[in-house]
Amino acid sequence: MKTFCGRANPTTGAIEWLEEDENYDYHQEIARSRYADMLHDKDRNTKYYEGIRAAVSRVKERGEKAVVLDIGTGTGLLSMMAAAAGADFCYAIEVFKPMANAAVKIVEKNGFSDRIKVINKHSTEVTVGPDGDMQCRANILVTELFDTELIGEGALPSYEHAHKYLVQEGCEAVPHKATVYVQLVESKRMWSWNKLFPVRVETENGEKIIVSPPEMESCPGVPSVCDIQLNQMPSSDFTILSDVVTMFSVDFSKPVRSASTCYRVQLEPVKSGKAQIVLSWWDIDMDPSGKINCTMAPYWVKSTSALQWRDHWMQCVYFLPNEEPVLQGEKVCLTACRDEYSLWYKLQKAREEENKAADRVESPVCRCQAHLLWNRPRFGELNDQNRTHQYINALIKVLKTDSVCLCISDGSLLPMLAHYLGAKQVQCFFLFFKANNLEDKIKIIEARPESLTSSQLEDKKISVLVGEPFFTTSLLPWHNLYFWYARTAVSSHLTSDVTVLPQAASLHMMIVEFQDLWRIRSPCGICEGFDVRTMDDMISNSLNFRESKEAEPHPLWEYPCKSLSDPQEVLTFDFRKTVPHHCLSTEGSVNLLRNGRSHGAVLWMEYHLAAGISINTGLMQISNEKGNCEWNPHCKQAVYFFSSVIESETLTDLPSVVTYAINFDTKTGEIAMDFKL
Repeated sequence: MKTFCGRANPTTGAIEWLEEDENYDYHQEIARSRYADMLHDKDRNTKYYEGIRAAVSRVKERGEKAVVLDIGTGTGLLSMMAAAAGADFCYAIEVFKPMANAAVKIVEKNGFSDRIKVINKHSTEVTVGPDGDMQCRANILVTELFDTELIGEGALPSYEHAHKYLVQEGCEAVPHKATVYVQLVESKRMWSWNKLFPVRVETENGEKIIVSPPEMESCPGVPSVCDIQLNQMPSSDFTILSDVVTMFSVDFSKPVRSASTCYRVQLEPVKSGKAQIVLSWWDIDMDPSGKINCTMAPYWVKSTSALQWRDHWMQCVYFLPNEEPVLQGEKVCLTACRDEYSLWYKLQKAREEENKAADRVESPVCRCQAHLLWNRPRFGELNDQNRTHQYINALIKVLKTDSVCLCISDGSLLPMLAHYLGAKQVQCFFLFFKANNLEDKIKIIEARPESLTSSQLEDKKISVLVGEPFFTTSLLPWHNLYFWYARTAVSSHLTSDVTVLPQAASLHMMIVEFQDLWRIRSPCGICEGFDVRTMDDMISNSLNFRESKEAEPHPLWEYPCKSLSDPQEVLTFDFRKTVPHHCLSTEGSVNLLRNGRSHGAVLWMEYHLAAGISINTGLMQISNEKGNCEWNPHCKQAVYFFSSVIESETLTDLPSVVTYAINFDTKTGEIAMDFKL
């Protein structure tokens, strides 16, 4: 059996479906899984263990046998905790077959095969009875079915079904309860991820303003949550407008309803401002008394000394459908609605709410298409005034009054900028904007670059070819080199002295030590006294299947790291020429300058727009002697994790260099790399 997988093709700018080995999907699932991250989450694991021990004790004190149902067992860790705590029997449910097989091995290795039965099914397919998967209903329900939004992985339907068919009435549950908290804030930075701000352009004819169309202004956006590491958001980037309040709770020891519903709370603003964002997180009480608590609260709510880093549970940013002015002390009503898998919010004046108490707020649907075309970082990038001014300055340098301009980039402001800055004619393959009355000024070409004809260009040659470049299909930094392939495809339509902007690009690289991100790739070995090395081996095998030889995209502004080497330019790409037929290769070495653990290399692109003007998609600066890095917040950088980590406490035992070999295959547009410590 073959598996078809979508992969971005940097040479065509398209997603293509490739036939892969039948094991590819499974290896992807394991290699990209969060299992390592969860096993390294000490706070989560110790709290679960405490809660499970307490639940088993309560059942035993009642003189009952402790029968545990563990839904979504993964490695079998929580079932082993229950067995070690004295549970008489555990049913461990795991739907993902390779994971269930691993759980069987891990349970056996730890000596619990006689008291733990691993069942490879979805919990809703599990049967109870003498001939069933379970001999009897369980009296302890243990689960870890949560994501950053709490309910996004289907926790509610799973609990609803379990209470109806798999557990006894009045069962113990670990966790016992979850509570969702919210806080209202104003934040230009976060709001810039959801709305397009006006762009001001100084031209010879005075100031021009590019505005978003009315349907984009009023669009509520998309319903998917924006989950981020809020602990990396500086307090200067948002203004708190309300205290933290409880939005709703779910008691997992009682029957749970998954049907859509709404919750309402009254808030009294602590400051006047523009309510734009609802920040949200949750905590879980592992026991009925609430003494064993695991929280996702961010740094300004919880003392920083107690913060546990984790990537599997973060915090949520929700965008209100519209900016709402609020006044200090004047109550407002916040409504949260949910279906089985997601949440969304609406803010109203408290008086309005009294009249509309029964109203249900519909899930947001994007009507303007922009939120479907652009992700949140892309909105932030388009709203970055400094970045826009770099493009304006570069365009001023290259445009003439007789310039015939063609733009190759997805959903870009460049065609409008080129028009306002005096280009005689502007054409593009895709223009997002119907506003600004430019429909007759900018020609949209209904074709792909490779099938462009002279008649579509009205038999005119292009004298200025521009791109950011940005393409929605790009995953890794160098995928935007599709601009080079498109430039090559249209070369017969360019004047002999064509100006290409950007004129070139370069690939840069630096060796780093991560503060925490290393955990997602680090073997766990022993977790809370249980041997989970089978899982480590499984992840390692899947990484070796392909992933460990590839870089992966991460938004590094969310993941602090320090540089252990200077940044180094490793490859250059000259857009003034067509893509060569031969590969571009480089080998070299980079010196390690600081003590630390060499976790991996970070790679990013820099685009050289015109003489002295560049756009950097990666390292913005190394901010101090310790080597702490600041990264472009709108782009994901490529991270290549080293298979073995070299630790150096002193410069004397520091390996002086890391050698690298990097190869850009011009036929596929992909970059292969190898590093040796």
